[in-house]
Amino acid sequence: MSETREVVVRESGWLKVLRLVGVPFISVLLAMAVGSVIIAVTGGDPVAAFAALLQGAFGGPVQIGETILRTTPLIFTGLAVAFGFRANLFNIGAEGQLAMGALAAAWFGLLLAGLPTGLAIPLVMLGGALFGAAWAFVPALLKARVGAHEVITTMMFSWIALYLVSWIVTGPLSDKSGIPETPMLSSSVWLVTFDKFIAGIPPVRAHLGFIIALAAAAVVWWVLSRTTLGYSVRAVGFNPQAAENGGISIAWTTIWALCISGALAGLAGASEVLGVQHRLFDQVSTSSGFGFTGIAVALLAKNNPTGVVFAALLFGALAAGSGNMQLEANISPQIINIIQGLIIFFVAADSIVTWFIKRRQRLALESKVVADAE
Repeated sequence: MSETREVVVRESGWLKVLRLVGVPFISVLLAMAVGSVIIAVTGGDPVAAFAALLQGAFGGPVQIGETILRTTPLIFTGLAVAFGFRANLFNIGAEGQLAMGALAAAWFGLLLAGLPTGLAIPLVMLGGALFGAAWAFVPALLKARVGAHEVITTMMFSWIALYLVSWIVTGPLSDKSGIPETPMLSSSVWLVTFDKFIAGIPPVRAHLGFIIALAAAAVVWWVLSRTTLGYSVRAVGFNPQAAENGGISIAWTTIWALCISGALAGLAGASEVLGVQHRLFDQVSTSSGFGFTGIAVALLAKNNPTGVVFAALLFGALAAGSGNMQLEANISPQIINIIQGLIIFFVAADSIVTWFIKRRQRLALESKVVADAE
């Protein structure tokens, strides 16, 4: 009987790992299968379409650079949403927090242009994180003190942020050119592109923000797995009542979790300004959508920081390769949006995969019991 219990424990661990890895993988495969059907029905060639997509995303150094470029902000926003989810908080306002991080990067980038690059860039990135955290603080406080739902408050604050940035780039920080944008930042605060320090590759737009994003993922994993704060976040997300009975403050954990989530989204905005745009544009008319795509990234990754990196890479590759798919296979780039939506829809395959695995677990247990009886 003890051996039977060991089988249950061993299979339960296997079930957890397979659910974590298998469900996102199956979701992607199902989305690609349905996407192939849609492409075929509309008169396209699915094989040629996905071959062109892969070529556009990974066909060479330039293509890989574009994939990395589009992946970078998605890692930050995916981590932002995932961190909130771990505390059972749905931070849907990452887009606004990203905009505030971008505003901070443009403002501090202009103010600190005279400092050495090694000092200016960390300070500007820190400013972006602080602005993002500050923009999440009020919704966090409202959630902790009066129970205001974070979905509503973070969404409303997103629109406030977008219109606030729109006013600032046409007024106080305008470059007076008639275009809603700030002055160009000094090259001393630009994030260096990969071709500047990797010999032999052509000019690419991928920059050091990608390395910073990977470091952020490692830090988030460490915080969640190895710190008291991470334990509190996970405990509150799993069972708030039990966590409170154990001495964990739900209010303070909520505030910390949402502010850290906002800081990560703010880093996304700062990396875009310092690494890509080198100035700030009107966020209302040029909203990137990275904050909302970050929700999809976090869902696909099951809120796992390592999974966020790979999920962001997938969405980055889809975005980078869509243009080539349209050019080479004459497929509408909107098909990519459909596939992204299908991936999230099929994350619901969790219940299907769980049913299959539990059925196999039960059959294995029954076989073990029969073998023991014989």
